[in-house]
Amino acid sequence: MPTDKLGNILRSVAKRMHADFEQSQAFNHNGESGTSREVLIQQFLCDYLPSHVEALHNAEVIATNGDTSPQADIVIIDRGAPPFTSLKGYRIVPNECVYGMIEVKTKLDKKQLIDSCNKISKLRRMPKTAYRPISGVVTRTATAYGESTDYYPTSGIVVAFNSLDLETIGNHLMDWCKTRNPNEWPDSVWVIGKGYLQWGDPQTGVLFRSPSAGAALFQIDADPEEDILLPLAIHLNIHFSEAWMNPLNLASYAGSRVLGNYANSWSI
Repeated sequence: MPTDKLGNILRSVAKRMHADFEQSQAFNHNGESGTSREVLIQQFLCDYLPSHVEALHNAEVIATNGDTSPQADIVIIDRGAPPFTSLKGYRIVPNECVYGMIEVKTKLDKKQLIDSCNKISKLRRMPKTAYRPISGVVTRTATAYGESTDYYPTSGIVVAFNSLDLETIGNHLMDWCKTRNPNEWPDSVWVIGKGYLQWGDPQTGVLFRSPSAGAALFQIDADPEEDILLPLAIHLNIHFSEAWMNPLNLASYAGSRVLGNYANSWSI
């Protein structure tokens, strides 16, 4: 069956990813192992994300009000995003072009989880306003986190190569979420070789794309033979296959800067 074939492929990918990461740990120094883990996840994303989106490693997000995101491990953006800056692989991206943030951790503990949640919350709270109106077209809306918006909301996902046990991570995540609205919560947490945490219906157990008020957090342990990459690939497809953006109004980022001075004019 096709699903069996995809599962077999992704199981092999998971084993290779773990092997590559362990090898990089042995040879990298001075924090370079963090870069290695992010590149490994980025390579996986490049293979399994829809073609109209792009996974950037080492990027920063800016908004028209001057807000700047913390440096993100991986940002999922529209392929039409303008290259504000691209020095040695570093990109600055307008928030309107951003569809998601993925935080990648070597070993996820309480401190690393809270750091990831705070980064996702910060990015979600940054405004997306610099779009050009499209006349004569039905306005598109998106619904997520219990809200309806006229732009595609930013997903926030955490992926780790190892972690404390998932139950402990789930308890820490619930403690962080209790004092915040669902539009700040991460969509899911994934640990290779262990399983994942995802929101769902507390009555039926049906998993949600994103959290909303009243949702329950579910712990799903990985099948030892299958790992997590197949459900992760499906989760990513749900988040980004339908991602869309209205035309970017780049002039909004010029602010009050003078774009030139009228010197002459002609008319017919």
